[in-house]
Amino acid sequence: MKIDMQSGNPAIDAADLAELLGLTPDQVKERMRDGRITSRLEHGEDEDAGKMRLTFFHDDTRVRLTCSEDGTVLKTMRTRTGVR
Repeated sequence: MKIDMQSGNPAIDAADLAELLGLTPDQVKERMRDGRITSRLEHGEDEDAGKMRLTFFHDDTRVRLTCSEDGTVLKTMRTRTGVR
């Protein structure tokens, strides 16, 4: 899996995110549009410079992708967070 960084903003394929969240790609698109799936982008500093962390939140699930500067996913973590 790779995050598309061509536009300067990270973009993930709906099918990839759907697999991580246990949804269909159409559900991912719909829920991102209506705000039920949210995200946060963080850029690394110091020893993490050149890396980014992209986190998606849906219901009680958090999916965190740690990526290199070119969008290569280095680490994936999925956790249950409890009801938000």
